[in-house]
Amino acid sequence: MLPRQLLSKEVAILLVGCGGTGSTMATGLVHLHQAMLAFGHPKGLHVTLVDGDRISRANCVRQPFSESEIGLYKADVLATRINLFWGLAWESDIRFLDRQWNSPQSADIIISCVDTRKARKLITETSTYQNAMYWLDLGNAAESGQFVLGQTHTRTVRKGEIRLPNVAELFPEIINPKLDAKDKLPSCSALEALESQSPFVNQTLAYQALAMLARFFRHGKLTYHGAFANLATGRVSSLPVDPCVWQRITSSSATGSRVATQRARRARIPA
Repeated sequence: MLPRQLLSKEVAILLVGCGGTGSTMATGLVHLHQAMLAFGHPKGLHVTLVDGDRISRANCVRQPFSESEIGLYKADVLATRINLFWGLAWESDIRFLDRQWNSPQSADIIISCVDTRKARKLITETSTYQNAMYWLDLGNAAESGQFVLGQTHTRTVRKGEIRLPNVAELFPEIINPKLDAKDKLPSCSALEALESQSPFVNQTLAYQALAMLARFFRHGKLTYHGAFANLATGRVSSLPVDPCVWQRITSSSATGSRVATQRARRARIPA
């Protein structure tokens, strides 16, 4: 159930990552803000865009940046563009995340659109995360991806309500920095960018996640809190709000982790 306070106050959102998925989320959140106001929400959203990365030439292929903006901070460009066009006062934060990072303002919802497990783990170690109510994480590979909305570790629920597990609780490997070495590094050319990630995979995930948030604020509850999309097969599988499904997922993740550890020990390498 959507907490009552989020229906009566300005909802503070921290969007971490302004790349392919994050930039789509940023502009999509404007439309969510307008929809909330139209449905009677008193104040809508206030979004802070967080990214210490600057725009490169390769970013001008899959991301909404132009060559004239090369060298500028992604977060600054997006926030300025949104504020000028829609008359908002959203903010940007051009710092990279580390363990000492903390948002000047508290966040109700953290949305992460980052491309490493290390970055996700850093998010969970910040005080901003500890004080937030929800964490929505989006991630993708070349032709597939997922998004999962969950409650932070420190948030409690009222009696009779179901607590939404977050992505790190369902899939612990997603915050294991040791696995980052197996992932392909970010592309440094336009051709590599297109080969490493299919066109529109970022937009597909972002708009699916935005549609879920819209339903959450419109109806106050959800029947699903995430999904897995595959552009190669055209399939989208939802993640239902169902403790039995969560138990199967966590059991499977635990089994996979044990198998990986056993294989590593046999190979005499650190797991």
